[in-house]
Amino acid sequence: MTTAKPTLVQTNPWDELRTHTSARIALGRVGSSLPTAEVLRFGLAHAQARDAVHHPLDVHMLSEQLQSKGFRTIHVHSQAADRQQYLLRPDHGRMLDIASREQLMAEAPAPDIAIVIADGLSSFAASSHAVPILELLKERFDTDWSQIPVVIAEQARVALGDEIGERLNAQLVIVMIGERPGLTSPDSLGLYVTYQPRRGRMDSERNCISNVRPEGLPYRLAVHKLDYLIKQALKLKLTGVNLKDDSVLPLLKSTPTA
Repeated sequence: MTTAKPTLVQTNPWDELRTHTSARIALGRVGSSLPTAEVLRFGLAHAQARDAVHHPLDVHMLSEQLQSKGFRTIHVHSQAADRQQYLLRPDHGRMLDIASREQLMAEAPAPDIAIVIADGLSSFAASSHAVPILELLKERFDTDWSQIPVVIAEQARVALGDEIGERLNAQLVIVMIGERPGLTSPDSLGLYVTYQPRRGRMDSERNCISNVRPEGLPYRLAVHKLDYLIKQALKLKLTGVNLKDDSVLPLLKSTPTA
């Protein structure tokens, strides 16, 4: 008769919760330390977060994807010359460089809505999620999308969308930007909506939909909320703390891109 060998790893009674979240919970322990497998997973997650911050956005590939879906693209750059300056000088990431300003001023006619896809702190998020979100948003608006510029912005902070919208003379700007990566979410996308964008807008004057990705807020639910905020913003002529998300949640199918 053989008996099972005892394991050194002491499991956590909350183990079942791990099936419902990617958060780092119920990791178990070996004595007073973490199991080796969890230490290795932590190292991988930390490396993925660092890569998300430093990996450059493939503007050419993203532009080709958008154009193949019928969108018109414009490429701009902030005053942050490179990634190091972007991280050390956040203010430079909130202002357009001279060439980009002149390029946007030459655009006509002025669109009601301007869309910005920005690398932010995770180019993975912008390159992975922006196109499918725009495709779903396109289904909800019966408009001439060739007149709505999709601005791809490099080394960009959220507030760069304010100057982009102002230069385009748009009524409203939507900024799709890579959020600060977490240890289990290196590709989380944030959606920011600002009515009458202009330089100097405060964060309290815009609405945010956060953690958009298949493992977080699903695409269809994010677009449902975004569609509501856009239409209410144009109707009420405001965004920010005075515009609440009172949209009715739809029933969504459980699919990777739902």
